[in-house]
Amino acid sequence: MTVVAIAVFAVAYLLIATEKIPKTVAALAGAGIVLGVGVVGAEDAFYSHETGVDWDVIFLLLGMMIIVGVLRKTGVFEYTAIWAAKRAKGSPLRIMILLTLITAVASALLDNVTTVLLLAPVTLLVCDRLGISPIPFLIAEVLASNIGGAATLIGDPPNIIIGSRAGLSFNDFLVNMGPIVLIELIVFTLMLRWLFRGSFTVDPGRVDDVMALNEREAIKDHGLLVKCGVVLLAVFAAFVGHSALHIEPSVVALLGAGVLVLISRAKPKDYLSSVEWETLLFFAGLFIMIGALVKTGVIGELAKLAADATGGNALLAVMLILVVSALLSGIIDNIPYVATMSPLVLALTNDIADPVHSEALWWSLALGADFGGNLTAVGASANVVVLGIAAREGTPISFWEFTKKGAIVTLITIIIAAPYLWLRYFLLA
Repeated sequence: MTVVAIAVFAVAYLLIATEKIPKTVAALAGAGIVLGVGVVGAEDAFYSHETGVDWDVIFLLLGMMIIVGVLRKTGVFEYTAIWAAKRAKGSPLRIMILLTLITAVASALLDNVTTVLLLAPVTLLVCDRLGISPIPFLIAEVLASNIGGAATLIGDPPNIIIGSRAGLSFNDFLVNMGPIVLIELIVFTLMLRWLFRGSFTVDPGRVDDVMALNEREAIKDHGLLVKCGVVLLAVFAAFVGHSALHIEPSVVALLGAGVLVLISRAKPKDYLSSVEWETLLFFAGLFIMIGALVKTGVIGELAKLAADATGGNALLAVMLILVVSALLSGIIDNIPYVATMSPLVLALTNDIADPVHSEALWWSLALGADFGGNLTAVGASANVVVLGIAAREGTPISFWEFTKKGAIVTLITIIIAAPYLWLRYFLLA
């Protein structure tokens, strides 16, 4: 069964990477095979926290997609697009910098998936107004969301798993992850001109047209905008306080979606049209295939081999976890990877006497998984969501188009993270 699980995942991943068939078809076919031959059963795939579909992720996405669908009717996305373009004086590079900074900050305060769901429509609109390709802008925003989301407990789903397993608070993440995220964000911003060179040419006539627009005229329904604003504030507040309220973000998103649909009296065709059903199904299939690797012990064995290779050396363990986490998170999605790796990191911390060195293992796992999510198009939830939105809007982003940029950013962020971990938790501790 182990061989079957590995073979199915490898073939499905190859099909996703080469785009020979739609990624959703590849993921669901792979899931169907591992279920059909008995590598995993219904209990494993649909009810197990370790090997099954992560319903928290699925329903968090569903709830936020519905909220975005209702919010779209207000015209606020058009307003924000015009506002951003005018503040940047129509310069594509300045627009990219502005949108990526907004994305990074919002991803830390909310979560990266919610942030890209809200900002992707804005990006598509502003690029349409200027007559330029939105693909570089969408890729830049996703990369920024994974960097910015690393700063807080709620910013990236793997952080929630790590916080729960290690007993780390919101403030712990902010104090330990915030400084390195700020450094990484500055470097990433400086890289944008080079990373996306050739993407900033715009027709001056288009710029003049945009500068002449009045963003206030874009708002179509002020009353609905107020209702959406109230619900979104409540949802965001619940996200921030979810550990104190003991309500999962997925439940918050669904409650927010339900309340907004009720008070807005929106029709199903209006808000359901914004749901990326293919993206949700892709996640389900991917989770099931990875669950098969977890159940057969493949992921656990790989992680254990990496941990055993450290030989009790805390600094070596930190660096090895950082690099391995970045590589594996980019290949198999950082959420199931962290869920599998965190018990092994916990075991490692028990063998290290120095509490500072011990805690550094958790920050190494978080940095590797969060930044490693940028490595490929399927490395993090935000990546998959934006690729789904882009495909639906007629501007598909290929697996390799994303990965070529993401791999460079991942390499640089990990190179910067390594000395940070050494300096802060070993040399200066």
